[in-house]
Amino acid sequence: MLTLTQALYDQIVAHARKDHPDEACGVVAGPVDSGRPERFIPMVNAARSPTFYEFDSQDLLKLYREMDDRDEEPVIIYHSHTATEAYPSRTDVTYANEPGAHYVLVSTADTDGLGEFQFRSFRIVDGEITEEEVKVVDAY
Repeated sequence: MLTLTQALYDQIVAHARKDHPDEACGVVAGPVDSGRPERFIPMVNAARSPTFYEFDSQDLLKLYREMDDRDEEPVIIYHSHTATEAYPSRTDVTYANEPGAHYVLVSTADTDGLGEFQFRSFRIVDGEITEEEVKVVDAY
């Protein structure tokens, strides 16, 4: 299960809305081995595409060095889907190289009639996708 604060949830959704119609992407870092998302880090979609996201390699290198210096790791890796449901694509699965991370997808398309934004979390390990419950709390 992914547990995150309302503030982090709101920041992720706001980033997805702001970057629409392009896909938004980013990371929420937390202390190593804590599983607790704490620091919201919106990234630039280097692909600037409504159907694909890509972290800039220099930005990603800088981010990982910074997280290492702060004894952090990526707890959440998120991006948005602008025209499809919030479910990992084949490309998303291919790029999922953090087995301990929660992969959050936010859909900015109303594909299921349940509302404009879907917020879902998945574990992706060795190409296998497992959806998990999302619990939003006021604070940890």
